[in-house]
Amino acid sequence: MIRSMTGFASANGALAPHSWGWELRSVNGKGLDLRLRVPDWVDGLEVGLRKQLSAQIARGNISCNLRIARDENTGGLTVNAAQLDTVLEALQQIETRAMDAGVSLAPSKASDIVTMRGVLEQATTVDDVETLSKTLLAEFAVVLADFNAMRAREGAALEQVLQAQLTEVETLTTQAAALAEHRKAEMAQTLKRNLARVLENSDGMDAGRVAQELALIAVKADVTEEIDRLHAHVSAARELMGQGGAVGRKLDFLMQEFNREANTLCSKAQNTDLTRVGLALKAVIDQMREQVQNVE
Repeated sequence: MIRSMTGFASANGALAPHSWGWELRSVNGKGLDLRLRVPDWVDGLEVGLRKQLSAQIARGNISCNLRIARDENTGGLTVNAAQLDTVLEALQQIETRAMDAGVSLAPSKASDIVTMRGVLEQATTVDDVETLSKTLLAEFAVVLADFNAMRAREGAALEQVLQAQLTEVETLTTQAAALAEHRKAEMAQTLKRNLARVLENSDGMDAGRVAQELALIAVKADVTEEIDRLHAHVSAARELMGQGGAVGRKLDFLMQEFNREANTLCSKAQNTDLTRVGLALKAVIDQMREQVQNVE
């Protein structure tokens, strides 16, 4: 099965204290162009992503974006013992001075103390970058599988269109063969008349040389080889699509050969009906070339 070069996939994940979002997309390209935007502080991540992408994708402009957020509230609260000691010592001094001055103070409560600056702190956690990297790479394998599944679905639709166009090319080529065969007798009669006319109006011209020139014209007007090659190209295109995989570049080269034969057929036609079929062939082949640009 062939695959399209266009595709998209996204996913979200989390591993406390981090959460993230993936976005993977691709468009047509002559080769493989990987553009990754991932955090550089996650060791080994970009190398691992490039390895996965290169192993499963042959052509296309690939964009991979990863955004990671860190939840700073997951660490909980801790008591700063040094700051608490400082606060308690200050409260003791205040109460002592108040008693010496004969001032009565209300007893201090724990709820009052914890609200004082620096007594409670947000606990910090040390990031396990290695585990995070492994988790991200494992999750990306799933994202990549979804991405390739979409490209395969689009490739299946592309193949249906291309197969229909190949059938049309095959039908038109068969019509061209029938018209060319029907044209042979007409061309032979025309050449004979032209030869007789030339000989009647020539004075001392070598009849054998004239016949050779007319025969050469007849050979140049023969489209048998072009028709045979068009049939062969149809078979080759179907064989390539049957192989599957990254055959887009080969199909693109084959489309150039299709177009060359159709152009030659038109230039040799010398017949209105055959020219019409040749132009129809060129139109279908041009449509095929546009579709093939999407094949990996």
